[in-house]
Amino acid sequence: MTVAWIDTDDALEALVASLVGQPRIALDTEFHRERTYYPRLALVQLAWPGGVALIDPLAADPKLMGPLLTSDSLFVLHAAQQDLDVMNHAIGEVPAHLFDTQLAAGFLGYSTPSLVSLLAAELKITVAKGDRLTDWLRRPLTDDQKIYAAADVDHLLALHDKLLAQLNANGRIDWALDACEELRVRPQGPGDPDNAWLKVKDARTLKARGRGVARALTAWRERRAMVTDTPPRQVLSDLAILGIAQKSPKDETELSHARGVDDRHIRGGFAREILAAVERGSNEPADLPAPEGEELDRRLRPAVTLVSAWVSEVARREHIDTTLLATRSDLVDFLRGNDDARLAQGWRHDFLGADIKRIVDGHAALAFDGRGGLKLIDVPPESPPASTVA
Repeated sequence: MTVAWIDTDDALEALVASLVGQPRIALDTEFHRERTYYPRLALVQLAWPGGVALIDPLAADPKLMGPLLTSDSLFVLHAAQQDLDVMNHAIGEVPAHLFDTQLAAGFLGYSTPSLVSLLAAELKITVAKGDRLTDWLRRPLTDDQKIYAAADVDHLLALHDKLLAQLNANGRIDWALDACEELRVRPQGPGDPDNAWLKVKDARTLKARGRGVARALTAWRERRAMVTDTPPRQVLSDLAILGIAQKSPKDETELSHARGVDDRHIRGGFAREILAAVERGSNEPADLPAPEGEELDRRLRPAVTLVSAWVSEVARREHIDTTLLATRSDLVDFLRGNDDARLAQGWRHDFLGADIKRIVDGHAALAFDGRGGLKLIDVPPESPPASTVA
């Protein structure tokens, strides 16, 4: 395998010009985010029929890849979600056309397979796992590192061919393509800073006023981390957030007594910002979000568990990853009658939606089939009244 190393703007522009018009291009990225808020792109790997290239984004401007990503070429990736986030931040673009081999494999009986396991199962190819702790930002990369990085894309197009053939044979190609497009257009980047407190362990155990402080502090931490491109927990630890939220300090002396607070937090501007967040949060107590499904009509809440069992049964029987059919959130959206629920439209509605509606409306019931599975059985017309499911 000959691998081109691209580390100048001129070389990258030439590569992009040569690849525009290629029907398919395999793509992968290497990145780190341990010391930064945003992922830092460290390497881009591309493969196409007859070639493999490694792009050094520390030396060549990765934004030069924009015209290639937005071209008509289909980009084949494996487990693309984080790659999309990285490309969106570093390049400002994501592929206009995407095929995710991990997602596609979910429609063929796999459950979030690694690339190594999928290549072994489908192509009988054994790929070395390499060093998962490699520092991809260090230069120069060794020959072994380059070979390992190139292997991540070298077989993706052959894998794409194999999966396409099976998806077509099973009549599931449109399902897989729809799922890939859902992933491609999913919002990228940080979430709402005001909701970040929900990810702080034990924050939910605080009283309402303490939760308000934790919410304000965590939102401040998130925004400061964005501006300084620093991991949030290096700005202020979760332990410090909980300690401050419990004490609600009013001055620097009280702040210094909170668990998890160190010297840098009690001096100057840093302390003033923390105390301002404490004051804001103290005046705005935070309610705990309602458990998923709690907002449903009380009569429909038991249906979530019942229908989840049916979704799992269908996934098992049809050899489809359950999460591709419907998540719990999908079920709640559908049962609430949301027109834009994933189960209310497209292939999911055709495949599952009608049966779920029959169950919830009382026109069908679940029973054991005697072979370790479940089956739907019709319920006589005189049974329970219809629900409000759309």
